[in-house]
Amino acid sequence: MARMYARRRGKSGSKKPPRTKPPSWCKYKPEEVEKLVVELAKKRYSSAQIGLILRDQYGIPDVKLITKKSISQIMKEHGVYPELPEDLLFLMKKAVRLREHLERHRKDLHSRRGLELLECKIRRLVKYYRREGVLPEGWEYDPAKAKLIVEKW
Repeated sequence: MARMYARRRGKSGSKKPPRTKPPSWCKYKPEEVEKLVVELAKKRYSSAQIGLILRDQYGIPDVKLITKKSISQIMKEHGVYPELPEDLLFLMKKAVRLREHLERHRKDLHSRRGLELLECKIRRLVKYYRREGVLPEGWEYDPAKAKLIVEKW
């Protein structure tokens, strides 16, 4: 059993087929796809959710093949990308929910450890984004500030 598990590790999930141009059955023009992305972004959908909606409801298999730009690039060009990077925002949202859980369940030591690890991951990500210039130099992670940001978003 252990040998079978060892062989499968790292090979889960599916891979997209390698393509260089959109499939012939996809009749959307790049301008139409960009318009759809901006429209969905204004409704506060994340880039991952936008990709799923375009795939499932509009039959657009890959935005990048049609527009030559990623969904995030399109959102940034049109000024509808959130001021904080999405991955950081979702980690902060998770940390806020976990803090609320720990206020109700003070003895949940496993969740407390999980919160420590999660906040450590957030701090590392903030450090990276400050170094890359995505976040301003003095930006710090603070649980109270994170709660306000998540409530606003």
